[in-house]
Amino acid sequence: MAMEPVVKVALGSAAFAIFWVLAVFPAVPFLPIGRTAGSLLGAMLMVLLGVMSADEAYAAVDLPILGLLFGTMVVSVYLERADMFRHLGRLLSWRSQGGRDLLVRTCAVAALASALFTNDTCCVVLTEFILKIARQNNLPPKPFLLALASSANIGSAATPIGNPQNLVIAVQSGISFGQFVFGILPATLVGSVVNAAILLCLYWNQLDGGKPTEEVVAVPTEVVEEEDVTSHRFSPATMSHLRTRPGTSSPPGSDAAGGEVYVHHEPVKPNGNANHDDGAKQPASTDGIHQRRGGGVRAANGEAGKDAHSFRSAEEKEVPMEPWKSALWKTCVYVITFGMLVALLLGLNMSWSAITAALALIVLDFKDARPCLEKVSYPLLLFFCGMFITVDGFNKTGIPSAFWEFMEPYARIDTPTGTVILALVILFLSNVASNVPTVLLLGARVAASAAAISPAAETNAWLILAWTSTVAGNLSLLGSAANLIVCEQARRSQQYGYTLSFFSHLQFGFPATLIVTGIGLLLIRTY
Repeated sequence: MAMEPVVKVALGSAAFAIFWVLAVFPAVPFLPIGRTAGSLLGAMLMVLLGVMSADEAYAAVDLPILGLLFGTMVVSVYLERADMFRHLGRLLSWRSQGGRDLLVRTCAVAALASALFTNDTCCVVLTEFILKIARQNNLPPKPFLLALASSANIGSAATPIGNPQNLVIAVQSGISFGQFVFGILPATLVGSVVNAAILLCLYWNQLDGGKPTEEVVAVPTEVVEEEDVTSHRFSPATMSHLRTRPGTSSPPGSDAAGGEVYVHHEPVKPNGNANHDDGAKQPASTDGIHQRRGGGVRAANGEAGKDAHSFRSAEEKEVPMEPWKSALWKTCVYVITFGMLVALLLGLNMSWSAITAALALIVLDFKDARPCLEKVSYPLLLFFCGMFITVDGFNKTGIPSAFWEFMEPYARIDTPTGTVILALVILFLSNVASNVPTVLLLGARVAASAAAISPAAETNAWLILAWTSTVAGNLSLLGSAANLIVCEQARRSQQYGYTLSFFSHLQFGFPATLIVTGIGLLLIRTY
């Protein structure tokens, strides 16, 4: 594709640059509007500046991907209500044999859960519990937090529903669910084992804590709110659903609609204060506190506050089901979810399979679906809409095509050297521009180059892109939203607070990412 006129290239690049800055740094002082609004702003500028027409912008929005995202988010809400993650928590602590055993279990459970329920959901739910069992075993939290984040990223590479970039690849490539899983599963299994081995080697001497005196049960805490289980993450430094706790004010420029997370936070409080009523700590002024939907909405006065209070009270007073009804309902939730996975493996349309499962769960619940639907991360869906338009507009400038034309002779996957160069390019762009935009920018070009070699090479190219862009998230703390979720959840924990620094993560992440990525590439190339 030839380069467009200089003016169009400059305007398109400027719009994309604004999108990129707000996607990676959502609270920049000169425009603190957050990622979701930044994505929509980039899309609007692409049309307003004449880089693309309005019809082209509408056509750029990929509805199958949005449908698949929405469906899997709703399914995740009902799985959390059915105590799926409590069972995973119990699996971690059941008959524990010490620190090393706990570390290996953490890696295994995180990898499995992220493949089925997305990496970010896994990290949101399990972080507090990981901190708890580490403290109760007198073990340092750092190895377990690293194990959770890194294994969640690696495990999520195994399925198209494990993370957003895999969703994009599965839809754009046309690769069936089963073909995707069987093509990348060996790399995921071996990569998870190697990742656990690296953690054991690095922290072997620190894992000599004793066994817990009682089994630890995964109980939702104040830090992991019910809404925090539902949304998928999409880019470095992205946390689109973690919100300010009651009684804390949002930092200046926070985008609560997108739920961004900031380094500023309340100090870790002693255990004795953990049970105090947050309402007693509420600041006199609530100006600037952005609240989200549903039962979590607070208002200083007026009818909005009354409505929110009434809605929340109605949820709190909901009469629990009888034990046998609850067990039957949970079983049905698991059966419907299993049916969705079977449908995906049989090659049925992924978007409609997920939406059908979501609607089946809503009907099964047999009550107003509003509370569950409000837990869907709609800011994420809007972010994707804006990102589709912005990236397509940037593609029309000709810059990505010119870059790939320069790199293509050196990055062909029919040679080991070319595969390594391609992987390094993906690793770099995924940590700089984030993984989903990288996939949108490079995916079709990498696949077209590989298709000239053979159809099998094209499939391998998509799988290499999925594997590398996902594992790239382990390189640094900012490389993956799952990393940041673990870091911020651990930092904010009132009872078990721990700070995981950027450099302490990099010491493990940099070598582990290169090793795991390389081993995975060897296995995928032989597919």
